[in-house]
Amino acid sequence: MPSLLLVSLASCLLAIKQASPISRCDLAKVLREEDLDGFEGYSLSDWLCLAFVESAFNITKVDENTDGSFDYGIFQINSHYWCNDYQSHTENICHVDCQELLSPNLLSIINCAKKIVSGAGGMKNWVKWRLHCAGRPLSYWMTGCHLG
Repeated sequence: MPSLLLVSLASCLLAIKQASPISRCDLAKVLREEDLDGFEGYSLSDWLCLAFVESAFNITKVDENTDGSFDYGIFQINSHYWCNDYQSHTENICHVDCQELLSPNLLSIINCAKKIVSGAGGMKNWVKWRLHCAGRPLSYWMTGCHLG
């Protein structure tokens, strides 16, 4: 019985270690420092909503898609088009290794997201943003964030 408890505890700790969330306000601060407030007409609230609906603010989230591609990081950027995962065909438009999109400093994923938003469709490239964020009041995402 004690060994079962130990295995259970170890697997819980592993699950906690694998998920790397950033707080909403800390993310807002980083996004503001990287000039995303107003970038291509999108507010910090748009970016926060995107990060929440795509990854629940999990910097290291990776999801496999039915076509064999993967979505990486806080904005769930797809390997088929935007980064190189060395596993499947990729256009690698952002010229970045997909693993870099999981970095806690967020610079690679922010630069790639800027490239995506600058192209045709803007944030509409993210289906979840279209479904859950577009055309909705989003100012509450900044509630309590004192960016000074």
